[in-house]
Order: sequence, then C-alpha cells, then structure tokens
Amino acid sequence: MTSTGGDAATAAAGRSCPLHYRYPPAGFARAAEAHCDVLYVVGGLYGNEPALDAVLELFDRERGDKRLIFNGDFHWFDTDPATFRRVTQRVLAHDALRGNVETELADPQADADGADAGCGCAYPAWVGDAVVERSNRILQQLRATAGTCPDLLPRLAALPMHRRIDVGGLRMAVVHGDAESLAGWGFAQEHLRDPAHRQTVQGWFEAAQVDAFACSHTCLPVFCELNSSAGAPVWVLNNGAAGMPNFKADHAGVVTRIAVHPFVGAQRRFGIERRGVYMDAIALDIDIARWHTQFLRQWPAGSDAHASYWERLAQGPDYTPGEAVMRRAG
Repeated sequence: MTSTGGDAATAAAGRSCPLHYRYPPAGFARAAEAHCDVLYVVGGLYGNEPALDAVLELFDRERGDKRLIFNGDFHWFDTDPATFRRVTQRVLAHDALRGNVETELADPQADADGADAGCGCAYPAWVGDAVVERSNRILQQLRATAGTCPDLLPRLAALPMHRRIDVGGLRMAVVHGDAESLAGWGFAQEHLRDPAHRQTVQGWFEAAQVDAFACSHTCLPVFCELNSSAGAPVWVLNNGAAGMPNFKADHAGVVTRIAVHPFVGAQRRFGIERRGVYMDAIALDIDIARWHTQFLRQWPAGSDAHASYWERLAQGPDYTPGEAVMRRAG
C-alpha cells in the first residue's frame, strides 16, 4: 500500500476487517425475527439530526404494521456530546444494528496492541490513504465524545450485526456491510458492476436463502438485481447514506422503504416491485442551511471531516439515480 503522506500504520488500521466483524451467509437461512407490512432501513445517518427528524416524520405517516431499523453508522459527525446523546437515545427507541462506527466506539479493547481497526471501515483499495487516515482520526475524536456518555456504550455494544425480517412474502436480510462482514464492501456499486463479483454475490444469496439484502456502509446507493439459482430475481438494496447527499446537485439523504403498498409522495427517487412488495429509495428533504450550520460548528474548515466530506455535503457526489439501478442480464 502506498502512503499519501500520513502514517501508513494508521491507514492500514482503517483498511482492516477484524474477525469479530465476520459471519457466514448461511446464518441468514433462518426464521425471521420479525414480520411487517412496512420496513424502513436507515443506514449511514452519521449523526445528522435534521435527517433523523425527516426519517421519523416520514415513518410517522406510515400506517399499519410498520418497523424502522437503523442499520449502523448512525454516529459519525456528531462530536457534540449533547447531540451524540440525543441521536443515540432517539435511534435506540427503534430497532437498530451496530455499524463499524458503533462497534469501535463501544469496544474497550479497540486501542489494544494488534487490535486497533481504526475507524473499522475496511476501506477498499480505490479509497486513498489520506481519506483513510482522516477517518481514523475522526473516529478517535468521536470516541472522546462517546466517553462522555458511558451509560450509552453498553447499549451500543449489545446491538446485533444483522436481522432477518419478512415483509409481505419477501425474506429480507438487514445488514450494515455485506453478507459476510459488518464492514464488507461486497454490496458496493463499484463491486457490483463486476460480473465475476456478481457470481460471488449470487452464491451468498444461495447460502442465505433470502430474497433481498438491505444494507448501506459503502456511501453510494445501488439497487442491484441478480439471478437466484432458481432463476428468480434477488436484490441488493443499498441506501447509500441517510445523512449525506447521494446524487449530484441533490442534497437529500436516502433511506430504503420496503412495503406491501406503494409510497405516495415526491420523495421517491427510484424503486422496483416484486410479488406485491415495493422496494423504493426515498429521499430525505431537510433544512440544508440548518444542517450545514450544525456540521460546520462541529467540523470547521481545516478539520478532518470537513476535508473529507464538505464538498459532498455542499454539492453531492458525481452520481445519478440512473446509475443506482442495475438490472440483471435479460
């Protein structure tokens, strides 16, 4: 690995994937822990309180048997202790998984020799070392914030890494990363464009015996349709980030909604329907000025998070909804 001027060992920490992050795809071939008619999957909130307000407002409008699950990394930018506490308490009022951020914050051995995973992101090679090093430092700063809330850390540590939830007739697996690891990048849109990798993912579906994986972690949304061994379509539903823009010139975060009835509203960015179940990417329209003010108060110009994220927060990534939907061949 080539360093870009920072400490190579620090960058290596941000690329590692600890063994305790791992689980087998076959572990999802189990009975569902819950059933519902409407499921919201909210990944990558990143401590964005206006986005959290928007999620809860949308969810409150839903009727019937509904469930909201935060599937990890609901902390990141929230270094203000009061904000960190509010975000934790509001998220844990619903179902939640721990992402790599929560796992590292709650791990008392995270700084032990040989055990440090840095930010726990397990960044792939296409992410530059400078970004990895900054993420490791962001995690260290956030760990200091978490230390002011010691009563909350055991609750973060106790969160599961995945869920099995049925929506209508679909068997759903909810994860933070991919089918093998809490911090896996196997469901990244960059990997899913590779036909050889899609064969690997199809093997995961075969072992997991689910119709869809709902995930996040990789920061850009993608709904990818693949063939199952029986020929029926299966789906990766990656919401990208609820707490950051996901598309060029579009400030909205995105969540995944899976439901037995269609979404009504302008927030729907794209989606598909299968066997009477609607799987949609729903935008979170927030007060951008308020969020930018809150972000800059915690991460002013010159800080690590500002260097890594401000351009995306201000302009959105160079990515479009049309790139986010991948259909299977034929």
